[in-house]
Amino acid sequence: MSNNESSSNEQFWKKQIKEHPIAFGIFIVACVLVITGALLVLRWFIETSPIGGQGTWTIDQWTLNDVVRFIIRIIFWELLLVGLPTGVFFGVGAYVWWKSLPEAEKQEFRNREKRKKTRARDTGVFNLITFIAFCIYVYFDGNYNTKFGDLPYSYFIYSWLYALMWMLILLGIPAAIILLIVYFTVWRKNEA
Repeated sequence: MSNNESSSNEQFWKKQIKEHPIAFGIFIVACVLVITGALLVLRWFIETSPIGGQGTWTIDQWTLNDVVRFIIRIIFWELLLVGLPTGVFFGVGAYVWWKSLPEAEKQEFRNREKRKKTRARDTGVFNLITFIAFCIYVYFDGNYNTKFGDLPYSYFIYSWLYALMWMLILLGIPAAIILLIVYFTVWRKNEA
């Protein structure tokens, strides 16, 4: 993004905040409440969940199975108790705010959106796929329910590296074959 575009974007949002201070104030208060609610749900889950002994287990008592179940359940409770109400509140609030805007402001937003189409650069999908591959490797290695304290830390490092290697092999071979096919069928024809 260029400096001119960045300053233009900054000026636009400063103008919107000045024109809609009540909506901005409600947005800030709602964000603070959402963060507070998410932290309270996290604390509640840690203190009441049988996974982790209501927050009394030490790291060496956990297994990879416990970690995966804990993550899945905390995501479920956060979505149910925080994410769903937040989505409804912000969805309804955005709809009411949009309907109250004059047509000129709506058109200004539409023009900005047409002009600015960018894609997210980093989504974190690679990390998720690597973690899933790591869990699969540890499962097939027979240590999925083994307590962390019973294994040396080097086991987890080497398991992650093996999982990464297998992931690259399983994804890299088909990718190489597809690239060769595309090279010989499309790119070489374009060069000729």
